[in-house]
Amino acid sequence: MKFKNFNFKILIIIVFFGFLFTAGTVQAFNYGESTNFNVDKNFDASARTQVSATLVKTSNNLHFYIEKAWWDLQPQTKQTEVLANLDNLSLEFDNRIYPILTSVFGQEWRLGVDSDNRVTVLFEAMNSNEGGYFRESDEYIKLQVPISNEREMLYLSLDYFNDPQLKIFLAHEFVHLITFNQKNKIFGVEEDTWLNEARADYASTILGYDDKYEGSNLQQRVKDFVNNPSDPLTEWTGTKYDYASVSLFTHYLVDHYSIGILIDSLKSKYAGIDSINYALQKSGYRDDFAKIFTNWTITVISNNCNIDLSYCYLNQNLKKIKLGPSLNFLPLTGNVSLSVTNVTKNWTGNWLKFIGGNGDLKLDFSSLNGLTFQVPYILEDYLGSYTVKFLTLDKDEKGEINVNNFGSDYKSLTIIPSLQSEIYKSDDLEPTYPFSYTVEVIGSAILGEQDLIQQLLERIATLKKEIARLQGQNNGFNQNYSCVQLNINLYFGMANNNDVKCLQEFLKNQGADIYLEGLVTGNFGVLTKNAVIKFQEKYMLEILSPLGLSQGTGYAGKSTRAKINQMISGF
Repeated sequence: MKFKNFNFKILIIIVFFGFLFTAGTVQAFNYGESTNFNVDKNFDASARTQVSATLVKTSNNLHFYIEKAWWDLQPQTKQTEVLANLDNLSLEFDNRIYPILTSVFGQEWRLGVDSDNRVTVLFEAMNSNEGGYFRESDEYIKLQVPISNEREMLYLSLDYFNDPQLKIFLAHEFVHLITFNQKNKIFGVEEDTWLNEARADYASTILGYDDKYEGSNLQQRVKDFVNNPSDPLTEWTGTKYDYASVSLFTHYLVDHYSIGILIDSLKSKYAGIDSINYALQKSGYRDDFAKIFTNWTITVISNNCNIDLSYCYLNQNLKKIKLGPSLNFLPLTGNVSLSVTNVTKNWTGNWLKFIGGNGDLKLDFSSLNGLTFQVPYILEDYLGSYTVKFLTLDKDEKGEINVNNFGSDYKSLTIIPSLQSEIYKSDDLEPTYPFSYTVEVIGSAILGEQDLIQQLLERIATLKKEIARLQGQNNGFNQNYSCVQLNINLYFGMANNNDVKCLQEFLKNQGADIYLEGLVTGNFGVLTKNAVIKFQEKYMLEILSPLGLSQGTGYAGKSTRAKINQMISGF
């Protein structure tokens, strides 16, 4: 929750008189005492605006309060368990989270509005998709903001006491507390939400929580990004896709330009994109935010350091990222003409791939006069080599790509248009803007009938492989299965088997319509058998029909394993 547009002259006067009444007053904290806190109804599970909470623990840097109604209902054994978890959390905060994050980003407002060097943490019942939040309003006295709790304060969900993610949520929200001091208080500047969240989300990587990729915050961000890669980077609505976009972009930014860009952009009088450009210039880089964003859009679809170091992730956990683009199939014979109009928002990736065709290709790109598009494109030849080029647009936002011998010399063309008109970013929703492209292929000279048939058969075979590769890329994308392939037949009754575990991981990633329960146990039971049957029947033509079967068997034999191995490998 953010409060903007204060008149800072009035603010100074109010703060001065406020401190006449509050300066030197330090609250007494007694275990078991109850306090009423104002909370954000948008996060609270019951849309409450106030919660009564009990102080259950104090550490070197934290006061822990728990919602009283929940705490009082817990048996002694549960309360003991919670307190033990809070002991571990406070040690993690005191010994790791606090010293590392403050050494990187700087201090929070140490004594703060309440003249207490500890941060208050309130556990409350929140919406199921929320882990925590921070309210800037608490950093002001009630004379300024009546709903303030007049504390340096963070809010965490009751649902995560036993979850390893709890420390990640605490670190994330603590970065927001630091940001308030380093940006709002020191410079009187409100940070753009997307960049504020980007720094907070990157805290898990700074602290080493993402070093083990499986089950990490970073892995979840990657999965969400794959499901919706075209979420606008700078538009913030609070969805998991917003977090995914800023996380993947921030990792690329830090990979190539260092953590110093996040630090210097924070400790500046600028916000959002302007602060990134300031930090880049301060460090002596020639690249600006727009150039970095463009290179990032190329990276997430190519991720190939052999093309250029600018077009790959350096983080080892992100080396396998490669998006499956939106495919456009061009007829293999004759002249082809395809016209499409799409819409996009500022700082949004679009990945459009063209395969098929047989002749000289021309692609015309156009948008509205006054907009600023960047359109890199990638050409792939039949030797597996990639070339990255950039379409030059004229003053009317029009440009043309020409590729001779497309379909014979070149296997595919991928364009990556992104709108980059907006520099200043408010927290309002972005409008959409149109862009259009027309693809024409002038067919090659007429061949002899047999030559033409042979060429078409070869092209069809190539396209089938490409489709299978892209399907595998989408279905098995960066899943880090516990095996490279399945080499033995798998069947009902097998127990504690690693191949069964890999099978279950694969089935789980096919979605709820295949494996609703998603259990990965290594035991081949009824649920796994039913999931195999659904998978076999989904790919009946490839798995069952060659065997003369019309229904799935639940037995993962040779043909079933072949299809699974194909999808795992991406080919």
